[in-house]
Amino acid sequence: MDFLPYTLKWLELILRWSHVLFSILWVGNSFLFNYLDNKLNKNISSEDIDGEGYLMHSGYYYKLTRLKKSPPIQYLANLVIFKWQSYLTFITGILLLIIIYYYNSGILMVDKKVLQISPIYAILISVLSLIVSWFIYDFLCKSKLINNNILFSLIIFILLTMISFIFTKIFGPKFAFLSVGLIIATNMFGNVFTVIIPNQMNIINSSKRNEKFDLSLSLTAKQRSIHNNYSTFLVLFIMLSGHYSFIVYHKYNWLILSLVALISVAARHYFNLRGRNIHRLYILISSILSLIVLAVLLLIFKN
Repeated sequence: MDFLPYTLKWLELILRWSHVLFSILWVGNSFLFNYLDNKLNKNISSEDIDGEGYLMHSGYYYKLTRLKKSPPIQYLANLVIFKWQSYLTFITGILLLIIIYYYNSGILMVDKKVLQISPIYAILISVLSLIVSWFIYDFLCKSKLINNNILFSLIIFILLTMISFIFTKIFGPKFAFLSVGLIIATNMFGNVFTVIIPNQMNIINSSKRNEKFDLSLSLTAKQRSIHNNYSTFLVLFIMLSGHYSFIVYHKYNWLILSLVALISVAARHYFNLRGRNIHRLYILISSILSLIVLAVLLLIFKN
């Protein structure tokens, strides 16, 4: 076996392993902290405490307190900031994209039955799609649309559907599917790298100067974190899409992906509400039934 192909195989193995590991850590953090925010008791009359609650793990009780103010300054140096899970998930994902798909773009990205395009152009379209999509999403988040959850969500869904359809007319089916996941994952990383962590560092720096921190920074960071939380189910679905070719290579794969997006967001919404002791079981049942209906329709309307 030649040295370079053998080395690339090991590099791919290590990167895939790392990518899955770091994504598990990132998603786990997202689920845990959003759950805690919903579950903590907010009915507290205190100038310092915004919410509190208790957990049990490994036979021990843990008391959790969400503060309105900064902790004592001696604790700031030992703060645990969850960022590397996100950074390393993105870095390993991009490296996998380069060594697997960009390196073999003529085979894995270009499908002459779909569109006659050079591998270089396919790579450029892929890179530009990640950059442009982030700026569009970030612009929408900073616009007044963000104050209207229904309208904002509708626009995001329409854009997702359009992107899914367009990609199936440019790339091969498998990479078209993956490209949608790449855009969502890049936006999730962008939320952490450009909003959540910078806002947190501004808050920490204000605390070190013994200044009252800007609460709007917390609210903006939390808003982007919630967007990431709702995106997780769909991103995981796309990450595993190579295992279900009957969907990826279906004639209406773009529409199926859009419907799965709706179903996954609905399921995630149920669990987020449940964390706030709002039990809307019909949302979860509806999402499960919708998935069953989709499966039946795919059986009826085969390629």
